[in-house]
Amino acid sequence: MSAGAPEGMRITQKDIAEATDIDFEEQEERWNTYKLSDGTTLKVKLVLSGVKRLNKYRDDGEPIYLINSNNAVRTINIPEKLKLKPKESSMKPV
Repeated sequence: MSAGAPEGMRITQKDIAEATDIDFEEQEERWNTYKLSDGTTLKVKLVLSGVKRLNKYRDDGEPIYLINSNNAVRTINIPEKLKLKPKESSMKPV
């Protein structure tokens, strides 16, 4: 897949409106894992939610794609010293 629009190429609202929606299926979504300096492990992955192919092309002839995505973030192995005491529930038991 192309790396995006060539430097200096403007993508307009008209370009987006005239773009083709492209269906996709998940092949693989991997978590990127990071160890933070406070001891926490952070896991992040990009989750694709939409793809459009513009009617514009890179200098090498490849079409330009736009994506919509969300970042899924999880924290694990959080050091106890960083955690607050859980708040009591305001709901009464039934």
